[in-house]
Amino acid sequence: MTTNQDSLIEFIGIYDADSTLIGEMSYWISARLGKSHCSLCEITHGMFTMKSEWKDCTASLSIPFQTFHRNDAPYDVLEAASGRFPLVLARFESGLQVAFNQVELEHFNGDTQRFRNALEKIISKQSQ
Repeated sequence: MTTNQDSLIEFIGIYDADSTLIGEMSYWISARLGKSHCSLCEITHGMFTMKSEWKDCTASLSIPFQTFHRNDAPYDVLEAASGRFPLVLARFESGLQVAFNQVELEHFNGDTQRFRNALEKIISKQSQ
């Protein structure tokens, strides 16, 4: 991460799934069959819908957190992701940096509260 002089503007999560109806259904079925996996999806979503814990998390963070799918993310976000999904980026005044890569997201094991705590640590470091 950068120094606290480089202001943190937002977090951006990119799911390892597509946002189309076919893409969503394909991911859901593949995930249930153990053929696909998105650790960011597990943090933010339950079986069918967004987790209430995730809604509470994003509402309480002092920094906005927005999510995209592979096929609907802005160009600069996709460029920073370099084809690595899922991923969480942090947008600073100076540009985008990886906050959590695929391996790091796996370690949360779908635990929204642990992920929230990790986000808050990053925010806290920026405000020091």
